[in-house]
Parts: sequence; C-alpha cells; structure tokens
Amino acid sequence: MQYRVAVLDLNNNVPNQGLSAIKKLLSYFGNKLEYTVFDVRGRNEMPGLDFDIYISSGGPGDPREGNGIWEVKFSNLLEGIWEENKRNPRSKFLFLICHSFQLACLHFGVGEVIPRKSESFGTFPVHKTPAGKDDILLYGLEDPFYVADFRRFQVVRPDYQDMNKRGFKILAIEKFRPHIELERALMAIRFSNEIIGVQFHPEANSQGMLYHFTTDNVQAEIIDVYGKSKLNQMLEDLEDLTKIEKTHRTILPGFIHRAMQYLSQERSVLI
Repeated sequence: MQYRVAVLDLNNNVPNQGLSAIKKLLSYFGNKLEYTVFDVRGRNEMPGLDFDIYISSGGPGDPREGNGIWEVKFSNLLEGIWEENKRNPRSKFLFLICHSFQLACLHFGVGEVIPRKSESFGTFPVHKTPAGKDDILLYGLEDPFYVADFRRFQVVRPDYQDMNKRGFKILAIEKFRPHIELERALMAIRFSNEIIGVQFHPEANSQGMLYHFTTDNVQAEIIDVYGKSKLNQMLEDLEDLTKIEKTHRTILPGFIHRAMQYLSQERSVLI
C-alpha cells in the first residue's frame, strides 16, 4: 500500500538544510511513500486535499506577513484538513515545523506570535508538559529532550481555557531559565489526533548539521555573532547521539509511521 505525501516548502527560496532533510527522511520509507514538493511562498503553490500526509517546513521571516496569496491558501488548506478529519477521522495527517507551526497557531488562535528578544540559534533542551509525557509523539525521549532551534519569533500567552475546550494539548515548552524574566515559548502542540505542530526542527540530523557547522566560513560566522562557547556547545550536542540525533530518529519518523498505520486501518475497513 502506497501513501501520497505533500511536502510544503515555506523556505521562500532561501538556501537551507531543512527541505533536503525532510526528503531524505521520507526516502527511508522506500516505495511506501510517494511525495510531491510544493513551493508555497516562491510560486504560491498549494496541494489539494487528495494527499494522505502533509509535512510543512520551516522558513524565514515574520509569520504574520505574507503576499496576500500563499498565506490565504495555506489557511484554507489548514481548515480543509481540519474539516475533512471531522467528517472522516484520521484521513489526513499534518505535521507543521517552525514557521508553519507559527502560522497554524495564528490560524487556530493559539496564543500570540511575537518577535523574540534575541534570535534562538542552536541546540537546546526542551521540557515536556504533563500532556507531553503521556503523548506517543514524545515516547522514548528524555525530559528534557534536545532540539535544533532556529527562530526569531515565538508563540506565547496561550489561552488555556480555549485550548482545553477545543482539545488542543501543549506537549512541550521552552527550557526553564529562572534567571531570565522572559516568557517560555510553546514548543509543541497536538491540535488533534491527526495534526501536530512543533516550533523546532525535528528533521535536523546530527550528521548533516555537523557537516554544515564544521565548515570554516560557517564556524567563523557563528563565532562572530554568537561566540565560540555557543559553537562548542552545539558541536558537543550534535556529537552526543542521545540528544539531537535521538530527537531526529523519534519524532517525525514516528509520526509518519503511525499515520501510515491509521491510514491502512481506514482503508482496510473500506475494502
């Protein structure tokens, strides 16, 4: 049985490692998955509702801004998938990464999307919430677990009462920093059985990031902007297979695998 995957590229033609990492991860499933890439922001491309699994990437810029075309199409797709699953539960699965996660939070009215005081850049520990500790998405990961996090914006100040009423569950939040009086950003939300969003980059793998961050020009840039201690901490986290690599092997592959299981059950009922 083969499943159709729509990969939504929100990178706006900015060079990045995320999209290639998503493609590589999908290739691990062999001929069970057939994927199509849509250039959402560059060409205003958007898939229809004829796919089984949707994976929407990160991207640069302010998620509150668009060109009046692609962000409307994106919002319509979110609503279409949501409504389709209300009619036929577990028929469409969606995973949202970073920029896409922020867009979904705007669409569903989850908290406020605001600029960070400073850019988050590197590898960081993320804490599970009580709901996250019980959620299958994060099974097998420590608390805290480590993520690759690159962003200038964040989702904060959630309306817990409204989220509970709608069945949204916060699964992870930003690391605890008692010495800094700043709000802790939301890092993962289960919007429904079928729709998951994360602020970080679960597609990031240690090998690819190590290759990128050990090139001389990239290292020089990081040291210049963030300091040598930040670079050393990143490299240390990337070399530890219990950190970024474990997150890479757990979250997105697990989501895809479970989506395929549910979809196969639904289709067997129809046969």
